[in-house]
Amino acid sequence: MIMVQFLGRVLIPLLAVLALLAWGATSLLNTTARSWFERDATTRVHIAMSSARDTLATCLAAGDRRRLSSVLEEIGRGDSIVGAMACSTSGATLARTRGFPVSLGCEPAGGEAASAGASPPSGDVDFSSVLDGRPVRVSVVSIRDADDELGRVMVVHDMSYAAHRQSAMGRMTAAVFAVVAVLASLLTILLQRMSWRSWTRELRRLLIMGRAPFAPRPAQRLFQPLLADVRRMAADLAAEESRASGGPWSAERLHRTLERSLRGEGVVVVANREPYLHERTSGGSLKVVRPASGLVTALEPVMRACSGTWIAHGSGSADRETVDRHDRVSVPPGEDAYSLRRVWLSEEEERGYYYGFSNEGLWPLCHTAHTRPVFRAGDWRHYQLVNERFADAVQDEVSGTDPIVLVQDYHFALAPRLIRRRLPRATVITFWHIPWPTAERFATCPWAKELLTGLLGSSVLGFHTQAHCNNFIESVERHLEARIDRERHAVVLGGRESLVRSYPISIEWPNRAAAETAPADECRRTVLADLGLRPDALLGVGVDRLDYTKGIEERLQAVDRLLERFPHLRGRFTFVQLAAPSRTLIERYRVLHQSVEDLAARINQRFSSGTYRPVILLRANHAPSAVFRFLRAADVCYVSSLHDGMNLVAKEFVAARDDERGVLVLSRFTGAARELTEALIVNPYDLEEASAALATAVAMPAREQADRMRAMRSYVAEFNVYRWAGRMLTDAARVRQHGRLADRLSMGLQPLEQGRGSEEAHG
Repeated sequence: MIMVQFLGRVLIPLLAVLALLAWGATSLLNTTARSWFERDATTRVHIAMSSARDTLATCLAAGDRRRLSSVLEEIGRGDSIVGAMACSTSGATLARTRGFPVSLGCEPAGGEAASAGASPPSGDVDFSSVLDGRPVRVSVVSIRDADDELGRVMVVHDMSYAAHRQSAMGRMTAAVFAVVAVLASLLTILLQRMSWRSWTRELRRLLIMGRAPFAPRPAQRLFQPLLADVRRMAADLAAEESRASGGPWSAERLHRTLERSLRGEGVVVVANREPYLHERTSGGSLKVVRPASGLVTALEPVMRACSGTWIAHGSGSADRETVDRHDRVSVPPGEDAYSLRRVWLSEEEERGYYYGFSNEGLWPLCHTAHTRPVFRAGDWRHYQLVNERFADAVQDEVSGTDPIVLVQDYHFALAPRLIRRRLPRATVITFWHIPWPTAERFATCPWAKELLTGLLGSSVLGFHTQAHCNNFIESVERHLEARIDRERHAVVLGGRESLVRSYPISIEWPNRAAAETAPADECRRTVLADLGLRPDALLGVGVDRLDYTKGIEERLQAVDRLLERFPHLRGRFTFVQLAAPSRTLIERYRVLHQSVEDLAARINQRFSSGTYRPVILLRANHAPSAVFRFLRAADVCYVSSLHDGMNLVAKEFVAARDDERGVLVLSRFTGAARELTEALIVNPYDLEEASAALATAVAMPAREQADRMRAMRSYVAEFNVYRWAGRMLTDAARVRQHGRLADRLSMGLQPLEQGRGSEEAHG
């Protein structure tokens, strides 16, 4: 359809214009060439006659026809001359050559001479005619003696060669037109495709991947009106959706959705990470710790709104001391919004299931970060065992036969099918928080089929992006004999349907941690003072677990390159990396920890002067209040993930900046880059691009900072974590309702079938 429109709107008009130009050019060339040929023929005749004029005058005066014929024969031997004829003043033929056309007499017929009447014209005349089917040029030359005219000589020039040349020129022009038309068409198609790709690439860069700070400014200005229009349209659509469905997504609306769609039933969450740990300090006191986890950041506000039970691995040093006899404890402390059920694992089980198969196998398998996955049969057995144990815990915690279970992340790929075996009518929603690899990469896992089968025990299976959904479906096609319903984005295995949908995860809004943090000016003043920095210092911040997928090494290298390229920032720009230790039992992580420390030390050694340190590495588990304090103090936050499902730090930075200041520099390899398009989107592997983005960020005018931050805050506010959970629960409610209707229908058909069987037996 697009090609037909392109032909109708571009190519056909182009070819029509080219044809018109070719016709005009041919006509002009023919007219000009004909004029040249006629002028050439006339010139030749007059040259020939100029040398013979005196002789002809003598012959005419003496009436010597014999000698006159001889002179005419000499003239007739010229190139392309047909013949010559001498005429008296009265129009009588005096002499003529043998080749002179008999149809042409001394009284010229047609042409320009015909207009003079029947008598021969006086003076020299040239005219064109057609004799015996061929074009000729007739020249009539007056022969005079002083003032008296003695006679005239008519010379006929054959113009067939000119006609042949004109015809050849026409054919050549047509051929040239055909070649030009083909080349112009191909060039137009090529340019159209290149322009379309360039246009769509720029549009995607602005609307999806964000705007690079070093792109040509005219291109940005060209697309800014369109970007503004699309943003305005998206805001209008979101506002309309909110009005139609009960207002903006919030904890209250999520609770109402649960009441309306799922009859207010509590939700059971299955996750490896617990939202609150109880630790025993060195002084013997009890301390509650909230772990650094994007999953906890996203899911904990949902559980506050929905109540229910969170089932997790109890890993705190004082976790066993704080649970009841059923291994439960109410959280958050002092609020008791929901229950936390802890599952205990032995050290061997934790090493095999968590450190082994989950984080040495599945984690590097799903992240393209240049670390080879390791798969061990012993780790797989522990993974199976722990998934069974969590499925048992779900069965213990639910009330009723059709509970709502939210299974979280790659630690529990087998759990959905295991839960389905124990609770066939359960509504199981599984969300995969990390990327899903390509089918070819996933095929390297020895237990790929078992993992897919386990996940397809879900009623709804969610990923951050549509690309991850597509990769999952391709993996199913490669490994399982299942039916893919692409129209509904579903997979049917063993007669049971699993919806496969994208649900971009987000954060709480209004954000509780942001509301509990001091204002931005105060945060900046205290953070700079705590770090020993000048009041006018430029502060960059990174917040991550020490994980090789987060690109922390590349981030510090970008800072190194920034100070190298922009000397005026030395002594003023400081980058603070908040790094929470993670998975230290795995060798790859221990190597990373040491590498990051060594890199920070080298940069500091290279650029430090006096009390100035360009890189400050804070290795510790930081509470949300501490994280938001740094985010509010920062001039720039750099998220440099090499591969990430979403990355909620980017959204937390946006939530923290109620002063509408600060700049987000964001890796294009995060899911967040598809949503936070006003960030400066970079390739973290490209140190030139990343360092230039950091330089642009610290020099960005306050007005542009505010414009970008305002747009991102509006987006995060609308597409918050309650919307993420609400969409999944709404889809799950539809699946649940469809299943119940199917059950009722099948129960209604059973008596009918039994009646038919009885009739047949008695018949």
